[in-house]
Amino acid sequence: MKLILSITVNGTARQDAVADNMLLIDYLRDIVGLTGTKMGCDGGECGACTVLVDGKPRHSCLALAQACGSTHVESIEALADHSRLSRLQAAFHEKLGAQCGICTPGMVMAAEGLLRHNPSPSEEEIREGLGANICRCTGYVKIIEAVQAASAP
Repeated sequence: MKLILSITVNGTARQDAVADNMLLIDYLRDIVGLTGTKMGCDGGECGACTVLVDGKPRHSCLALAQACGSTHVESIEALADHSRLSRLQAAFHEKLGAQCGICTPGMVMAAEGLLRHNPSPSEEEIREGLGANICRCTGYVKIIEAVQAASAP
């Protein structure tokens, strides 16, 4: 059964007919056309699909699109301003925080949620804030350095 979903995605109010069992990640990728959010594990274990829902990190592979009605959803595409990388995205690039790139959008969005809540987190707080995200390519050192570089002075 299809229902009308009223949602704000990356600052744009939308109304779309979506199946009542459609996942948020599928809605973002297939209906909205935002392919930056990645499917890593299909089970909520890796965090590659992390987006912000009302400013808080959430695994979009576990959330039904309909359950996110009347919310503000931000995907990785929301962070760039007129094709310019955000401070956090630039830090990931400069500090080599992106390895193969599969986890990067989710890591960046989890870090964005953390930095909005705590602009100057300690290393331990960064580790805790990124704890629901897995990178299979690195030991997290460069990722933590990127978040530290993007932190408020």
